[in-house]
Amino acid sequence: MLPSLLSAAQLARARFKPGVITYSRKVFLPLTNLCRDYCGYCTFRRDPGEPGAHTMTPDEVMEVVRAGERMGCTEALFSLGDKPELLFPQMRDTLRRFGYRSTLHYLEAMCEKVLRESSLLPHPNPGLMSAEWLERLSRVAPSVGLMLETTSARLLAKGAAHDNAPDKEPAKRLRVIEDAGRRKIPFTTGILIGIGETLEERVASLLAIRDLHERYGHIQEVIVQNFRAKSGTPMAHWPEPDRGEMLRTLAVARLLMPEMNIQAPPNLSDPHYAVLLDGGINDWGGVSPLTPDFINPEKPWPHLEQLHQRTEAKGFELRQRLPVYPEFAEQAAAHSELLADRLSAAADAEGFAQKKRAA
Repeated sequence: MLPSLLSAAQLARARFKPGVITYSRKVFLPLTNLCRDYCGYCTFRRDPGEPGAHTMTPDEVMEVVRAGERMGCTEALFSLGDKPELLFPQMRDTLRRFGYRSTLHYLEAMCEKVLRESSLLPHPNPGLMSAEWLERLSRVAPSVGLMLETTSARLLAKGAAHDNAPDKEPAKRLRVIEDAGRRKIPFTTGILIGIGETLEERVASLLAIRDLHERYGHIQEVIVQNFRAKSGTPMAHWPEPDRGEMLRTLAVARLLMPEMNIQAPPNLSDPHYAVLLDGGINDWGGVSPLTPDFINPEKPWPHLEQLHQRTEAKGFELRQRLPVYPEFAEQAAAHSELLADRLSAAADAEGFAQKKRAA
């Protein structure tokens, strides 16, 4: 069954996304790891005072951005906890000291700073947002992200993966993705597999994403991410999806959405990540030559030279893209003159990242 499913997925990719596998060379900026959600699998989040709890200063942000610029990066990926100031007075104090009213105000300012003072393009993942905030961020970032993860509200139950994680309510996340669609904002989303959802719920999540894209045409990529158990979390001993399960999910995603960009993170399937190409993906997502994956720090990124070699060994050309895919760049540029200028400077004639030598 699996071999024929993979063959069908590869045929669909050959028809709609032939020959090229893309990736984005990025720096990972954990703007703040304070978060009001307590997901059962997460080691990124912290409470104030916990070891490792940190909110980056503007100087720290720009220090990483400039180092990434020297290494040929084109994406500044902002990841952060969801509205930590609503739960923690310490975060409110930090924001007041920085001169901002909320975490989203601070994120917006840092995206604009990166855009104006570097050649990198921001891609923020701030959690739940209002329609107004989507609009504001779309003026300082060519693409925005929010993982759907799952449409299963069961996982909000006591002891489940999203217990005590109010921002993981599926209806709220679907609303954000739909609001982005109404505003024609290039959007990244996806599913997290192996956190307690059934196979039917997994397919339902992919169909929900497909339906929103069919309605609005704004979802630039769909990530299929595999759960990895982390020590010190409630799900430390939870079984991880095996390689066959990951490939099966990727193939189903490709067959349900043959024309869309399907991505799987290589570091979460190392050392055998090249096999993910058999599932019909056409993108590796963001890979950093500088910063770790702060969400999965125990899983280092593959070296870019190795990524080239393994992708080419499977018969594909590896190309560096911007955080916004070429076919969505025009949609992104329409949101602000500043973005239009920066995209024009960063893109080659086909809309991919210009070839630059790292310093």
